[in-house]
Amino acid sequence: MSGPLRAALAGLAMVTMATASPAAARTDGNRATPADKCASLAKLRLPDTSIAKATVVDDPAATFKLKDVPGFCRVVAHVRSAPDSDVRVEIWLPLQGWAGIFHGNGNGGFGGTLEAGYGGMVAGLRRGYATAMTDTGTAPATMLDGDALIGHPRKWKDWGRLSTHVMTVTGKSIAQAFYGRTAKRSYYTGCSTGGQQGLIEALYYPRDYNGILVGAPVINRTWGHAAVAWDFAAANRTPGSLLSDAKLTLLNTAATLSCNRRGYGVPGDAFITDPLACTFDPKELECRGADNGQCLTTAEVATARAFYTGPTSRDGRPLFFGWPIGSEAPGRFGWSFLQTAANGQPQFAGLFKWVFGSTWDWHGFDVDRDMPVVDARLGADVNDATRGNLRAFAALGGKLIIYHGLADSLVPPAQSVAFYQRQAGELGGMERLRRTARLFMAPGMMHCGGGSGPDVFNSLSNGLPQPPAEGPSDDLFSALLAWESGGRGPERVIATKFAADKPGVIELQRPLCPYPQVARYKGIGSTSLASNFICAAGPANGGRASRP
Repeated sequence: MSGPLRAALAGLAMVTMATASPAAARTDGNRATPADKCASLAKLRLPDTSIAKATVVDDPAATFKLKDVPGFCRVVAHVRSAPDSDVRVEIWLPLQGWAGIFHGNGNGGFGGTLEAGYGGMVAGLRRGYATAMTDTGTAPATMLDGDALIGHPRKWKDWGRLSTHVMTVTGKSIAQAFYGRTAKRSYYTGCSTGGQQGLIEALYYPRDYNGILVGAPVINRTWGHAAVAWDFAAANRTPGSLLSDAKLTLLNTAATLSCNRRGYGVPGDAFITDPLACTFDPKELECRGADNGQCLTTAEVATARAFYTGPTSRDGRPLFFGWPIGSEAPGRFGWSFLQTAANGQPQFAGLFKWVFGSTWDWHGFDVDRDMPVVDARLGADVNDATRGNLRAFAALGGKLIIYHGLADSLVPPAQSVAFYQRQAGELGGMERLRRTARLFMAPGMMHCGGGSGPDVFNSLSNGLPQPPAEGPSDDLFSALLAWESGGRGPERVIATKFAADKPGVIELQRPLCPYPQVARYKGIGSTSLASNFICAAGPANGGRASRP
């Protein structure tokens, strides 16, 4: 990290503003208007930073097509603290009624754009927060395409570790300059890559945020991409191996019925409550004769097994996590997505091109031979969430909530359980960890949302509806605020599934329970009502979560 950037860390007091003329700064002889204050931010001096834009958005509905959003000052900055580093930061500052809160947001995939975080920024702005976003320093990459970063190792480092901290330091400085005072509290929210960004903040920059709420965090970045390549190869290397949407639906139905019948969920549910503790062999569906559409061919069974096991060595040892039973259904970022190509390569294959060059091709990918090379080249830059501990964050009184969908097939949910278990060991046991961090596993939810289970329980979630009720009982973000301000940690949060194409109509509600507890049906009453479930002890080792 450069000396100038360290200087930015050392003190927001370094913030200075070029003196504006009285005519520009005053309109009534006494006080600057919010528009004047916003415009003057263009002259703000911060280390390694240039302000590209500082404009008032008086009518967000007209400018951004945002409804019920107050006017704000929009600032876009570039932070260039090293050669080939350009971390863009965008911050929205309420023109009136600032709550004194700084709110950081996460990106997704390879980052590269600021618009990816607008949903979370809108939610923060509605609460009166100064809310910020970073492109993670990876432009012109996009969330799904990282090829533009070939040959740019500094940008890998910004993406993997540095950019969120840069966003936070820069955003707080801009907010202080605009309001003339520092933020009272700071909170972070994000999912997927955004979840990884939040964990990095808690592990390595514990003073940045008082509370952090993250979903589906990418923890082992290199092996997460290897798992996607492994799946793609299993489905595409030989003819007849790819699972059609109809076969995925067949597999999902059979797996769900099998697990729920054996007590890992509620009979009749379209999802599994406790999939990490359940086992299922797709060979049960193998065709006994010709393929009639209601069975799996031998090749299709092999593909399903590869998805469940995850990458394995030549001698059959598990090397990483597979996808949970019940995650098979087609859908956004589902198994169908993992089987499809992006420019002839597996999804997110850009990471391998960073190591092996632009001519890298999935046909020759070999996890035993190639992954040691990938880890040696990239591990120090992008896998920081696999290291470190929460001791400093805990000592400062920080609070962390992690959630993860148990039908996620883009980031293995068992990886979050393993991270939580490791942190319990680092902090001296599960009870000590629970004073600082809670983990909530969401049955039936896919990657950051969607799926057959209830997925609405976070009012700061990007792209999902608001919970039907405000407060800690139905909203993990409200629960985080209550906990961080001195209340009790959340013991139960109600998750909601809204009926498709019927906004506001509740189809199903279930409690989310802090790990290692799971929701158990009382055995009486409607299974669509959360009141008919209790939080009870789950498997001692989190099922398959103890894998590498």
